[in-house]
Amino acid sequence: MTTTPEHDKRMAEMTFASVYPHYLTKVERKGRTKEELHEVITWLTGYGEADIRRCISEKLTFKEFFEQAVLHPNAGMIKGMICGYRIEDITTPITQRVRYLDKLVDELAKGRKTEKIKRTN
Repeated sequence: MTTTPEHDKRMAEMTFASVYPHYLTKVERKGRTKEELHEVITWLTGYGEADIRRCISEKLTFKEFFEQAVLHPNAGMIKGMICGYRIEDITTPITQRVRYLDKLVDELAKGRKTEKIKRTN
């Protein structure tokens, strides 16, 4: 399934601050911690704690969020299905990056070890 221009636009304009509480609720409901969530976000984006707080307080869109991020070199190893889309087949960079983050949060919530989530060798 390929994304539509409307879907890609919606993803780019959505704010990180509007989605972050859902990420946090999802992982905490499954017994994971805010610290583990931040560890995964940091791995993908290069953001530290202060950066994550800034992105939330400034209500950065996902477009801005990922434009300012330094994506981890192993991010391309994130594959699979999320929200009905095969991540590796998404051609719009911002949409793909949002789905990378969604996939990492999903794996964290499902109990996967952070070492595996972070695609370390």
